[in-house]
Amino acid sequence: MSTPNEYRFQVNLSGMIQILSNHLYSSPKVFLRELMQNATDAITARKELEPGYQGEARIELTGTGDQLTMMVEDNGVGLTEADIHEFLAMIGQSSKRGQQALLDGETSFIGRFGIGLLSCFMVSHEIVMLTQSVKGGPSMEWRGKPDGTYTIRQLDTQLSPGTRVYLRCTPEAAHYFEAEYVKEALFYYGALLPYPVTLIHDGVQSVVNNDSPIWLTRPELARSCRAEVLSFGERLLGEKFQDFIPLTTASGRTGGIAYVLPHAVNLNAKRSHRVYLKRMLISEKAENILPDWAFFVKCLIWTDELQPTASREHFYENEKLEEVRSELGDALRMGLAEMAEQQTERLQKLIRLHALSMKALAVQDQEFYAMIHRWLPFETTRGHRELGELIDEGETLYYTGSIDEYRQIHHVASAQSMLVVNAGYIYDKELMATLPVVLHNVQTERLQPDEVSMTFTDVAPAERNRYYDALRLADSALQRFRCRAEVKGFKPADLPVLFTLSQESSTLRALEKAGEESTDLFSSVLGSLSAGIHSAGYSTLYLNVNNPIIKRVLNTPDNQMTPIAIEMLYVNALMMGHYAMNKQELEVLNQGIVRFIDWGLRANTNHEGDA
Repeated sequence: MSTPNEYRFQVNLSGMIQILSNHLYSSPKVFLRELMQNATDAITARKELEPGYQGEARIELTGTGDQLTMMVEDNGVGLTEADIHEFLAMIGQSSKRGQQALLDGETSFIGRFGIGLLSCFMVSHEIVMLTQSVKGGPSMEWRGKPDGTYTIRQLDTQLSPGTRVYLRCTPEAAHYFEAEYVKEALFYYGALLPYPVTLIHDGVQSVVNNDSPIWLTRPELARSCRAEVLSFGERLLGEKFQDFIPLTTASGRTGGIAYVLPHAVNLNAKRSHRVYLKRMLISEKAENILPDWAFFVKCLIWTDELQPTASREHFYENEKLEEVRSELGDALRMGLAEMAEQQTERLQKLIRLHALSMKALAVQDQEFYAMIHRWLPFETTRGHRELGELIDEGETLYYTGSIDEYRQIHHVASAQSMLVVNAGYIYDKELMATLPVVLHNVQTERLQPDEVSMTFTDVAPAERNRYYDALRLADSALQRFRCRAEVKGFKPADLPVLFTLSQESSTLRALEKAGEESTDLFSSVLGSLSAGIHSAGYSTLYLNVNNPIIKRVLNTPDNQMTPIAIEMLYVNALMMGHYAMNKQELEVLNQGIVRFIDWGLRANTNHEGDA
């Protein structure tokens, strides 16, 4: 048996850089964020050595055309020659000093800090870095190229502690070096930085970020700076807000401002928030930083405890993120609870605009439901009303389980003065079902469409006997639809018939409708399922004895006309109740219309002939 040969992977560093530069980052503009992040890390490291030290960053633009150059400078901790070799020379090098390097002598600069510099190759063919360590030693120059090589040399002059990075733009990246663009990008990424960021262009210096507001570190003070907080949110998030809720966590390491959106949003809308890690923008599209029910706010969030992904544009989904998300949700919930107790008008306005979010939270939190229930809106047979108004009427709150069920009984229930809530919308059924648990003095009851008939007036036996022949013809006509006819009196009088069906008949209709639209094999399966409920699957067509047309049908039965009239009233009731019709029922509708037109024309012809 031969001994296997051993080979080593061949690493194309230039190819790696191209892949990472073009696919790790969402856009070439992130190069500026990476440079600012490195500056922030360097300043933070120096503050650890010199508590109270005031850092700053300067960005200078010089030259024109293909000589357009950007310099990014910080007065942070700087790098020694050993630091350069450790942090900018090893692929996958650990930040733990003393650990054996995996690839001794490798000349790549893709490392712990170097991976951020990769983004610079999307806008420049060369990176030049001048640095002086605060620990002493000579000033150093480092030059990196996208083929994976670099050079290091000691400078003859001694620089002040810190680091300068020089980039000369490529022709296609000139836009990213324009002064106005750079100014906006610096504010975009570093608006929350706790040190000044100065832009220098054509001899003019301007501080890009204003002084850091105190409420950035203490969100609980935001309420006393209302106008400033709203203005800050408008500039960063691009919308004009009218309200906000401060966010804090128990550790104090994550905080933020939840701006209430000034417009209603769709439940399926993407939830995007702007998140800063150590005051540097990580993502403006963070979707998992708040609970799903919090889609009525857009947030500025700052943290120093979450773990960013390699691209620094998102956070890893781990236990810490789950903990922070839960605490931010609790802070948002507490803010709403405070409104309920102290500023009810403010909460009412918010609920009217974002009722769906409030209902989503109320379903999850019964205590919150109890606090805000009075202002939750519902559709009812008495119009769109707030729940508190309905409760004050002191009646049992009947509710339907679907929009279709509500449509089927709406007219009749309204005419009978029944208070019925349309709970077919998302969250409404759960809220109505749990309301008696939250408020012990309130009664709710699920209402089925066929239960509305309990409010109908019975017809006297003598009167029913007069309708025997007509009802016999009606039942015969409805038999093929598994429906029976009954005579009742109900309001409104201009409603001739009402179609209701039991749960079994509803299931049967759904199975048959699906069978018509399915393959032969699946239809046979559905047919087997429906066979067991045929006997119980009868629906009812109530004939309103108060309606003039129904009186004529009942009082003048005709073997030819009555079945056709009953069939037409049946399909009309289906349409009024928003029921989906099967092929047989659609055929009845079409044929009935043609027959009545034909009879009308014949009657008109006969009338003219008699004249």
